[in-house]
Amino acid sequence: MSLADLALPLVKQLPPEAAHTATLKGLKLGVGLPNISPASWNTPVRLPVSDLQLSNPVGLAAGFDKNAEVHGPMARFGFGFLECGSVTPKPQPGNPKPRVFRLADDQGVINRLGFNNHGLDYFVRRLRRAPPGPNCPVGANVGANKTSTDFIADYEIGIATVYPVCNYITINVSSPNTPGLRGLQDKSALQELLARCERAHIAAQSAYATDHGDHDDGAKPVFLKLAPDLDDAALADIIQVIRTEGHWLSGLIISNTTIDRPDGLRSPGQTETGGLSGAPLMEKSTRVLKDIASELIGEFDLIGCGGIRSGADAYAKIRAGAHAVQLYSALIYHGPGLVARINADLAARLQSDGFSSVAAAVGADLPSPA
Repeated sequence: MSLADLALPLVKQLPPEAAHTATLKGLKLGVGLPNISPASWNTPVRLPVSDLQLSNPVGLAAGFDKNAEVHGPMARFGFGFLECGSVTPKPQPGNPKPRVFRLADDQGVINRLGFNNHGLDYFVRRLRRAPPGPNCPVGANVGANKTSTDFIADYEIGIATVYPVCNYITINVSSPNTPGLRGLQDKSALQELLARCERAHIAAQSAYATDHGDHDDGAKPVFLKLAPDLDDAALADIIQVIRTEGHWLSGLIISNTTIDRPDGLRSPGQTETGGLSGAPLMEKSTRVLKDIASELIGEFDLIGCGGIRSGADAYAKIRAGAHAVQLYSALIYHGPGLVARINADLAARLQSDGFSSVAAAVGADLPSPA
């Protein structure tokens, strides 16, 4: 057990956002860091469309390291990949505090942070100062400024700016805490978003190839992060648009936080406004993942996110169609040592069920094609 895990009970005595700030400061100082190799478990993954090589399928979701300040230290806890952000073109403070609430009785979190971050210039400087290592790909999750008059232009700027300094890019149109942002998932808006972002991606890849010559390994993967609060009609529209205007994408991340409040929540903070994450999101996000995977598996890489707190949860996402998974909220309750425990348990479950690899288990619970 690392010192970071041992300090967890003390950190949890602080208000949620103060606890997070203290955690980031400790990580930047190198306090209590283990040195777990991300290759410690025999669960390597190659995402088939993006061709991202992961030493294991457990990644850190966006939101923890908004400003790309601690991806190096976090890699030492054994993550197979890390995602920094969300980052917006201009710095913004986010919504008024308090804006993060623990639902301890439910092992959940509600946040209405509102893309608080230091902006693209700072983000890129941090990644240039500590570039991604060879064994742990780092993604850049890009968003839009709240006051922007053209959200899509912000994504175009984000793609162009982060392209040289990350291993993959995520377009985040699914945060519930920027008014109007989720509207970009509507059919016509999504068509325009994907068409314009494709052009920005092509231009960024061309500029990068010119600058790097023989060291250019081809276009960097781009993922689209979706909300879990999509009805059947909206999902059908999104799938149709992704197959046409989104054909250039490498994959989807399913899902962001939910604005729903499932029955059975016990924590007093459940009435707070914002996106709900953690254990209460597991069932809903996995159901949406399974619905999308039933249509798109084999065409896009799918990353399962939302509610994972055990090897069993990670395995359920993989069997529902995820090629890899991400977590964040569970670290608040179980500490960073959770990553090692999930990987070890996942490897044991794969072996017990006779799967030779993660890839062999992907989509095992999906209905067989007719």
